Amino acid sequence: MPSLFEPERDCGLCPRLEQFRTKYRKSHPHWHNAPVSTWYPDNDPEGGAHKVKLLIIGLAPGLRGANATGRPFTGDYAGDLLYATLCKFDFAGGQYGADPNDTLALKDVAITNSVRCVPPENKPVAAEINACRAFLSETIARLPNLAAILTLGKIAHDSTARTLGVRVASVPFGHNRRHDMAEYPVFSSYHCSRYNTNTGRLSEKMFEEVFQNIRTHLDQFSK
Repeated sequence: MPSLFEPERDCGLCPRLEQFRTKYRKSHPHWHNAPVSTWYPDNDPEGGAHKVKLLIIGLAPGLRGANATGRPFTGDYAGDLLYATLCKFDFAGGQYGADPNDTLALKDVAITNSVRCVPPENKPVAAEINACRAFLSETIARLPNLAAILTLGKIAHDSTARTLGVRVASVPFGHNRRHDMAEYPVFSSYHCSRYNTNTGRLSEKMFEEVFQNIRTHLDQFSK
């Protein structure tokens, strides 16, 4: 059975995802191939949780990204854009090397996913999103100083709304929007995937504008 805060390595809540990662454990045994845990400041789920002011919620681990490396958004293009932007707005420091052993360190931010295991074609089904929602709920609950949430993509946005007990239709997803959900301001962005940037749906400037709004909010919140 999974633990309260994170799924266990052999979590069996979602049979399709379990089968998919088992397949890659056989073909790529050196990969992580397991649920990807939330990443906290100082790599410390306990002490680091108290430092978190911003929680970033993505969709799910990428097959050759976090599923391979074991760290959210690490090893694929989405991480290149996300971590460069985090560093620019002082939410991270050090050097991102697309490797969990690089020198990158988070500041005031934690990063997680709506679904903790890699789904086929990066498309989780509703039952899988629902099954993982308990972990998202517990993650949010254990951040006593959380002042803002950023959702990357509609699935993460909608799952966050349901986690916080908000009717999805009342908080429609849109890029660079903000909705108040429960006690949290929730900012939303198109996902920083290569597909969205290659098609022009999301530009670096558009992504940075979201983080500028979050930084402005947090700076005002801390005064």
